[in-house]
Amino acid sequence: MRIVSHKKLKEFYETKGRESSRIALERWYDITGKAEWKNLSDVKVDFPATDYISNQHYVFNIRGNNYRLVVVIKFTIGYIYVRWVGTHEEYDKIDCSTI
Repeated sequence: MRIVSHKKLKEFYETKGRESSRIALERWYDITGKAEWKNLSDVKVDFPATDYISNQHYVFNIRGNNYRLVVVIKFTIGYIYVRWVGTHEEYDKIDCSTI
């Protein structure tokens, strides 16, 4: 899969107080970059706790559900767009289907 953009992940984990997300986000990036997912079932092989929200938006639990990652996955073209990353508490305050 092709991931757009690594920069959002890096900016997040380089922010003071969020450094603990670095290893988990980089692990997600490495696994996802090597994947060839065709559907949600393929995603769940690598990340069983992934949820489909709507409108091609998916949520990944990161680092034991301390953080959440919202992405748009375009299976047909093999692209993933990082839309949002934050704490579980911050996630509860957003509508991730419209990000």
